Amino acid sequence: MNQTPANEPASWLDSVKWDAGGLVPAIAQDRQTGRVLMVAWMNREALAETARRREAVYWSRSRRKLWHKGEESGHVQAVHEIRLDCDADVIVLQVEQRGGIACHTGRESCFYRVLNDGAWQEVDPVLKDPQQIYGAS
Repeated sequence: MNQTPANEPASWLDSVKWDAGGLVPAIAQDRQTGRVLMVAWMNREALAETARRREAVYWSRSRRKLWHKGEESGHVQAVHEIRLDCDADVIVLQVEQRGGIACHTGRESCFYRVLNDGAWQEVDPVLKDPQQIYGAS
């Protein structure tokens, strides 16, 4: 999981502080509005593929495989900039979210709940029914 693809120089990937599982959190942020759309995980291969494709590729911890964002939904994240934080342990992707939906719930952002008087309140609308995006589960 931590190997550098043969065609990728290791130097910039070696600067990332990968966790014990070889992962780093990655924040996808809308490049126009600055809104945080989602947080996912990347391994070395996912980050290298993201840089190569200029589209977000993540590591799915549940499926234990690379996940090209939008491969099922069509809601691809075009990557305009990749940033590494000061501790070298978090990635921020400045993205253009194609189709305007980043969340598997059919919303613009995965961060659609706000704490209000001790309860989580859903404040963002569903833009498209997940059944229409992914079909029957």
